Amino acid sequence: MPILKIITQPNPILRKKSTEIDLKKIKAPELKSLISAMAKTMTKTDGVGLAAPQIGKNIRLVLINSKDGAFCLINPKIIKKSFARELGEEGCLSIPGIFGKVKRHKKITLTYLNQNGKKIKLAAQGLMARVMQHEIDHLDGILFIDKAIEVEEKSNYKPKRDLQ
Repeated sequence: MPILKIITQPNPILRKKSTEIDLKKIKAPELKSLISAMAKTMTKTDGVGLAAPQIGKNIRLVLINSKDGAFCLINPKIIKKSFARELGEEGCLSIPGIFGKVKRHKKITLTYLNQNGKKIKLAAQGLMARVMQHEIDHLDGILFIDKAIEVEEKSNYKPKRDLQ
């Protein structure tokens, strides 16, 4: 399976709102193949998350790299956000070498469909919550630089590989 090309800023695909994936298409071989290719791409590029718009597909699909391996979120929706927020540094495969501090909710609860079409409800906090918010923003055409303060360029930054 090939490594997919990462779309970078200022490609207009990154600014489009993505469409939901039809339930009938979730078990299609094409989607399974895309998910596998995205997981491989995310791992090879040291990403902690990858949204479908980043590889040129405007569909509501996100992959997250966890300590247990990559897992996908199909049609994710944040249904609850903590009042408490925290500032943390973010970068993005679609905006290489640029980093900034972004204020995100400390805890979120979301619903999504897994690779088998099963509806899942998940509570996340800390880095996992941050990554999920960042990737779901991609599905809405929002980039971290839209929310960041103290944006800077770094040439020797090494991203964190796995989440808790």
